[in-house]
Amino acid sequence: MKILVINAGSSSCKYQLLEMDTQRVLGSGIVERIGAPVGSLTHKTYKDDGKEKKILREHAFPTHIEGMEEVIELLTDTKVGVIKDKSEIAAIGHRAVHGGEEISAPVLVDQRVKDIIRQCSALCPLHNPANLMGIEVAEKLFPGAPNVAVFDTEFGMGIPEEAYMYALPYELYKELGVRRYGFHGTSHKYIAASTAEFLNKPLGELRSITMHLGNGSSMTCVKNGKCHDTSMGLTPLEGLVMGTRCGSIDPAIVPFIMEKKGLTPAEADTLMNKKSGLLGICGYTDMRDVHFQIKKGNKRAELALKMLVRSVKKILGSYMALLDGKVDAIVFTAGIGENDNITRSAVCEGMEAFGITLDKTANNTRKPGARAISTSDSKIPVLIIPTDEELQIALATKAVIGK
Repeated sequence: MKILVINAGSSSCKYQLLEMDTQRVLGSGIVERIGAPVGSLTHKTYKDDGKEKKILREHAFPTHIEGMEEVIELLTDTKVGVIKDKSEIAAIGHRAVHGGEEISAPVLVDQRVKDIIRQCSALCPLHNPANLMGIEVAEKLFPGAPNVAVFDTEFGMGIPEEAYMYALPYELYKELGVRRYGFHGTSHKYIAASTAEFLNKPLGELRSITMHLGNGSSMTCVKNGKCHDTSMGLTPLEGLVMGTRCGSIDPAIVPFIMEKKGLTPAEADTLMNKKSGLLGICGYTDMRDVHFQIKKGNKRAELALKMLVRSVKKILGSYMALLDGKVDAIVFTAGIGENDNITRSAVCEGMEAFGITLDKTANNTRKPGARAISTSDSKIPVLIIPTDEELQIALATKAVIGK
């Protein structure tokens, strides 16, 4: 069975074609700058011998349809293709960010599901409209093939009421759906299962803390294999200091800045989501740039790193408390989590009293796959497990159409 995974953005479309019998990636890529005078398509195919072939095309892609039509052309090309016809694709799995309270599991797309995605655009204006566009493009290009929506909020929907409620007037929850939803759920769910497998422990018994650290970052507390708490909230803005997002701040700061700077709600939202975080503090979003600037003596870059690490430690400590100190593993994943030994070391520094002892050699050594980076006598194992959201979406899609 072959499943195509699509992650549509407002001007981009990532994709991956997987053979589910072996969970092997056949092709992947991204169409970027859709709607611009010149766009780009980066396409990769992977043959049985493991060799990668990369194709780069640059020209205008007026809409997502033209972009995906060219993707199909490459996937089925007689020389570089990996399938003979698009009819070989059994289903399309879509990343969808926000499903509100009405959708708490991967679901076969119908008109009701599309309506819910559209309605939830008020809660997620940057992602939901693009996700819906990706679904509608797939419906046109793959007539008859089932489409499955897999929501970022799914894993976080299992948290208890005292975790998802905000201490605001209760009617705001009932009328507007103001509550904690949590995001990066596809990644956190995949990592929970992978952690249980790594530890050779039943998923239903797993108690772990996952740190998905990237340009967008979140943490999840896993209890008995399910999400027990998560750092993001009504939107992906809450929680950790991120690349361009401020994370958790005093809510009174928002009206204060709006009044003093004469900002509209939309402008305040842009300030917090796109101009804050690491970017707002030191002018850089890529941690490689931040570390380079620190080496050059840039004090604001040093401050930005300290703020990021402090935000992680505060949530890490609270999650250890929520698990009564009984933690099977602490897991780093995503771009920073998997690749940034300096940030990992800073997060674990001084945590020996809590049972966390990092192995400096293991932490500073790059290796593929899941691995431990804690010492043999560390009471709590510290792991690096690469995330694979596309595979998780494909697995969920396979399960849904199998029903």
